[in-house]
Amino acid sequence: MKNELKIVSPEEAVKCISSGNRILIQGAAMTPTVLVDALCQRYKEFENVEVIHMHTEGEALYTEEPYRSSFKINSCFVGKNVRQAVNSGYGDYIPIFLSEVHLLFRRNILPLDVAIIQVSPPDKHGYCSLGTSVDVVIPALETAKMVIAQVNPRVPRTHGDGIIHVSKIDFAIEADEPIYCSSIKTPTEVEIEIGRHVAGLVEDGATLQMGIGGIPNVVLANLKNHKRLGIHTEMFSDGVLPLVEAGVITGEEKRVKPGKIVSCFAVGSQALYDFMDDNPLVDMKEAAYTNDTAIIRKNPKVTAINSAIEIDLCGQICADTIGKFQYSGVGGQMDFIRGASLSPGGKAIFAMPSTTNKGISKIVPYLKEGAGVTTTRAHVHYVATEYGVVDLFGLNLKQRAHALISIAHPDHREQLEREAFERFNAMV
Repeated sequence: MKNELKIVSPEEAVKCISSGNRILIQGAAMTPTVLVDALCQRYKEFENVEVIHMHTEGEALYTEEPYRSSFKINSCFVGKNVRQAVNSGYGDYIPIFLSEVHLLFRRNILPLDVAIIQVSPPDKHGYCSLGTSVDVVIPALETAKMVIAQVNPRVPRTHGDGIIHVSKIDFAIEADEPIYCSSIKTPTEVEIEIGRHVAGLVEDGATLQMGIGGIPNVVLANLKNHKRLGIHTEMFSDGVLPLVEAGVITGEEKRVKPGKIVSCFAVGSQALYDFMDDNPLVDMKEAAYTNDTAIIRKNPKVTAINSAIEIDLCGQICADTIGKFQYSGVGGQMDFIRGASLSPGGKAIFAMPSTTNKGISKIVPYLKEGAGVTTTRAHVHYVATEYGVVDLFGLNLKQRAHALISIAHPDHREQLEREAFERFNAMV
């Protein structure tokens, strides 16, 4: 077994890629931007190179002119940098649960030619770390014919499944550059109010799943007086740090990996990455594990907090499209909503403002034409806006409409009541 990396230039590293290849690019904060840019510079030599990834950071030059003529996107999640390309026909999107992306590779449904990743330098035993993004990378490394790595000393060495031996890396480049950081925005008054409502649903000893953004950060900020909270999540960010330091997050009541913060990727500030570096408290697993409903439900009081673009009066959630426009992806929402609902004492929560920034109601009579149903009405339990929280579980259609209208923006309630009457032919 070799214990040294084959270090080459970025241009040399991507020479192994040929027309017709299918490539997996590691995502989130670990997006190997130097290698991606080097790949794009060879666009004149390529035809029909397929690019697969989850959410990535960086410019994604392969979606822009003149590069996009040589590449096609087949994305499992639509981030900001590829959104226009996917919706303008230069790329496409695969609707899939994050928990099942690994099957595309392991079952040879989408066999991979190349995996492009970013890792830490090897330790004395020859092992590199995948850093803050393990998610779907491990099955890609298991099945890809070729692995190209961007080796960066800024990548934190994380504990868990995200390691790769240098013998598994065919070509490597050296790149000493900061990894992607996201800043924490000041929450709006609406987000603060929603966060307070949601925090009121969290019990001591709960196992939390939440993402990043204003509402999750406010929820976490309101949990300082809680006790024995745990984390088993798809992703996490800076909001957990104060709670770890204060002894609120201990994970002692978890049944799966008690005491550990379990996640498959993380995005945040440098302080978050410093916290993760060589920290045995953080256990980074692949998404097939973190998002497995059978594993999630074993933890007590799983409290899953997710967002929505709109919800209709029956409780159907659209969280990944704006009408026909593909905005993001299915991701792990359903994995955790179901896992939380089946957990002993668990709570599946949708938290969203009652209106868009333009004042349009997010509680609607019908989902927009072409909208995707990310989470079905039968799966939806708690819904929170700045006007309160309702629990739809066990409610019939008329009762659901009545409950949702009660937390809609007051400016829209009268119209929603008329729409509900017409839809259900009865005053709700």
